[in-house]
Amino acid sequence: MMVKELIREVKTLNTFKHYGKVTQVVGLMIESKGPQVSVGEICFIHVGPSSSRKIMVEVVGFRDEKVLLMPFDRIQEISPGSLVEATHKPLEVKLGTSLIGQVLDGIGRPLGGQKQIVTGLSSFPTENDPPNPLERPRIEEPLSLGVKAIDGLFTVGKGQRVGIFAGSGVGKSTLMAMIAKNSDAHINVIALIGERGREVRDFIERDLGPEGLKNTIVIAATSDQPALMRIKGAMTATAVAEFFRNQGLNVTLMMDSVTRVAMAQREIGLAIGEPPTTKGYTPSVFSILPRLLERSGTNEHGSITAFYTVLVDGDDMSEPIADTVRGILDGHLVLDRKLANRGQFPAINILKSISRVMNEIVSSSHKRAADRVRSLMALYEDSEDLISIGAYKRGTNRELDTAVQQYPEIIAFIKQQLDERIPLENTIYELNAKFGEGESS
Repeated sequence: MMVKELIREVKTLNTFKHYGKVTQVVGLMIESKGPQVSVGEICFIHVGPSSSRKIMVEVVGFRDEKVLLMPFDRIQEISPGSLVEATHKPLEVKLGTSLIGQVLDGIGRPLGGQKQIVTGLSSFPTENDPPNPLERPRIEEPLSLGVKAIDGLFTVGKGQRVGIFAGSGVGKSTLMAMIAKNSDAHINVIALIGERGREVRDFIERDLGPEGLKNTIVIAATSDQPALMRIKGAMTATAVAEFFRNQGLNVTLMMDSVTRVAMAQREIGLAIGEPPTTKGYTPSVFSILPRLLERSGTNEHGSITAFYTVLVDGDDMSEPIADTVRGILDGHLVLDRKLANRGQFPAINILKSISRVMNEIVSSSHKRAADRVRSLMALYEDSEDLISIGAYKRGTNRELDTAVQQYPEIIAFIKQQLDERIPLENTIYELNAKFGEGESS
């Protein structure tokens, strides 16, 4: 197998190398005169004594016949006239089953002193087209996540894409770790984009743990890394999920967070001269988001069930990135700070969350029980002020009496311990037993 790959590499080798020269560096934007390249291609800038070190860069645009480059690494030692070597190839990563349980950087290299894995890997491009919409199988089968509140009230199907909307510190990472440990997916891919360096290890060791990591690949691009590396982290994670989906597996992709991907793209857009639009975001931000998010889902081989976290400043659900992402995905879970402060975990706001495919993948009795829970919660919350000050008199409204009586049961159903795994069948049985038609009177 390795001999065949080597022969293929030799056949594709270009016997000529094409070079350009650095003419200007402004911030993270590098300008060069030549070489002849296209947008999206990888180049190397030779720096240091006798040009011994290479900095990987990507072509992001052109200006007045100059090539605009963005680095994947620090740009120290670049000087006027540094050689820019063209590869005439886009970024590719080496993927295979031996990467399961590993932590990788934004371009697929092992992190944390792990050995570079070279056996049994094949090259796979990081940027691919979404599946043909007419060739996508419909979502018809539920995926058990082991989280009662989601399985019972917002049942997720294999190949569905869901947004997790929350402010900072409301439990997004903890919920992601629960899904990774408890779901029935064959493999998990987790992308930590723009996280603080401390939080990466905390998430892997404290939240995920050895049990969660054994069938997971983690891609981490921390906040201190260049904007291009953060974007490539999201693209690489999606490519890893696509690779395993093409093997016929059901993959769970979790990305924390899409907001930081958008911020990284904004940095690049402003650097190459794009005009700022809504809240300073450039037009390319709103073109890259659908291209990234549409790559997950089903294809003829397998499925990618995706969870994308979105940071909402001050819990403002109408901010531009949240609004755009919500319009692309197949449902959203809203985590509420008020519920988190009460000690309710997961802190999912039942009345603000929705699954757009739930009605097509659950039984009619399950749907009725879930609708019953939502209607009782809505009724209770509408009258919560009256109830809390003792102004509501029992017997005035029979339906509200039922809501008051069953509210503690609803909260007990939604709450779940971090180490508790509840199969989908058990969740449905409990939901129907407590809130089914027989219990509504």
